Amino acid sequence: ALLPAFAFAALGYRSHRVLPWIVAVTWLLYAAYEFAMAQRLLCSGECNIRVDLLVIYPVLLVLSLAASATAFRAGRAAI
Repeated sequence: ALLPAFAFAALGYRSHRVLPWIVAVTWLLYAAYEFAMAQRLLCSGECNIRVDLLVIYPVLLVLSLAASATAFRAGRAAI
């Protein structure tokens, strides 16, 4: 989760858009959440069935696609 966070931060820096920065922070928050789950801070011990990911993954996907499209359009406008 840290790799997409850094990638979107780079996109935000290069495109001067806000949405890639928001997505980078979202990926960082997700990385912290997964770390806490792995350390068993947020679950009681039975974390095998992760229903929360049915909501988290689509949200991350939609945000990532939107930020990528925004940065791509900003890059094409600069050309």
